[in-house]
Amino acid sequence: MVASPLISHPEHLPVIATREGEPPVPAERLLPTALRDRFANPPEWQPEIAAEHGLARLGQAVLPRQAAVLVPLVERGEGLTVLLTRRTAHLSAHAGQISFPGGSREPEDPNPVATALRETREEIGLKTEHVEVIGTLPDYVTGTGFRIAPVVGLVAPPFALQADRQEVDEIFEVPLHFLMNPNNHQVRLFKWLVGERHFYAMPYPRPGGGEFFIWGATAAMLRNFYHFLSA
Repeated sequence: MVASPLISHPEHLPVIATREGEPPVPAERLLPTALRDRFANPPEWQPEIAAEHGLARLGQAVLPRQAAVLVPLVERGEGLTVLLTRRTAHLSAHAGQISFPGGSREPEDPNPVATALRETREEIGLKTEHVEVIGTLPDYVTGTGFRIAPVVGLVAPPFALQADRQEVDEIFEVPLHFLMNPNNHQVRLFKWLVGERHFYAMPYPRPGGGEFFIWGATAAMLRNFYHFLSA
């Protein structure tokens, strides 16, 4: 299979489908107590997306590098929000993209949870004592060669954040109910000379104008989270 080229401007690509026919996750399932119970007693379900195109670049097989991200669910008075970052433009992987805090596993990390918490602390300054890890989602393999373990955690305010400006340009929050509503799940199409790729996008309006364009691996993991909570 020929690898997909990197996509430089995904927000300009056409929307070919939405998931408007699927029901939103019920509000009662988006409460902290319900989420704890769901991870403690998981339903039978299957992730929709386990990997994306592009892992074998130039015809060479690549062994994915182990990584982990934190899916931080902030307990706000109006409901849970998902804390996300916008990566700096100069990074070698996923530059300028919206992502969960996280990164590569280091030798001193005993497990993916440790990786996610350490990377979150380093990237955005969120201290581990503010995070209640409630479970994990299935690994996701990116086209850039990472096997990502999504670690889900509840985050209790108040807390202080300090972005590492070498890696993070912006920190923001999106209501969980927005991301768990398929009305906001777009399927976009990227074509190149010898193939095509479909990917999910979940654009979220930016206060003051514009949007946060959530797509790629982050949107795929959120889409899997939707299936987990809908099952």
